[in-house]
Amino acid sequence: MRYYPIHLDIQNRNCLVVGGGGVGSRKVTTLLKCGARVTVVSPEISERLQKLADSAPLTLKPRPYRTEDLSGMFLVIGASDDETLNRQISSDAERRNILCNIADRPEKCNFILPSIVRRDDLVITISTSGRSPALAKNLRKKLESQFGEEYGVFLQLMGAIRNKLLSQAHEPEAHKPLFEQLIESDLMTMIQEAKTEDINALLFKILGAGYRFEELIRL
Repeated sequence: MRYYPIHLDIQNRNCLVVGGGGVGSRKVTTLLKCGARVTVVSPEISERLQKLADSAPLTLKPRPYRTEDLSGMFLVIGASDDETLNRQISSDAERRNILCNIADRPEKCNFILPSIVRRDDLVITISTSGRSPALAKNLRKKLESQFGEEYGVFLQLMGAIRNKLLSQAHEPEAHKPLFEQLIESDLMTMIQEAKTEDINALLFKILGAGYRFEELIRL
């Protein structure tokens, strides 16, 4: 296995995207969703990015890339179709030990980006190790149909229950049988079908009094 799977915390970290077109816009959107502070360097900046800059921690520099743009950056993404520029970005990042991804050029990267299925805090990633982005996209579409929005709600509920149990000084190990019962029950289907009273009855049966769906989760 060539790549080490990891989910990276980029909250409030400085990230650079070189390229302001369609690909760059998609990369910027994902970085912002993960809480990064993003700078875009490109002679041309898409209308989408210009609108994002009005309400997001996004800095736009409408000019060509310079090596010094990497100063203070945690990672850089090259989203240009200029091969010479991509090689320069990769080389500059390598010398500075900065995480670098060049779109569609895995040989120029020290990390690659997977296809993503996101349901709130549930994040499923698919990677073909750069061999076939088309297959990764195909698998993502299949998983999107398999894992609906109810999985995000389910995970929020599990987190709220866990926090409440911990606040009552329960030992974490004692929670395991409770969560196994919840996961193996019909709770997911109840959430999907919005059967709140059935959910509350199940929570009472497994957890006892004080656990009501509408109080544990805010939709």
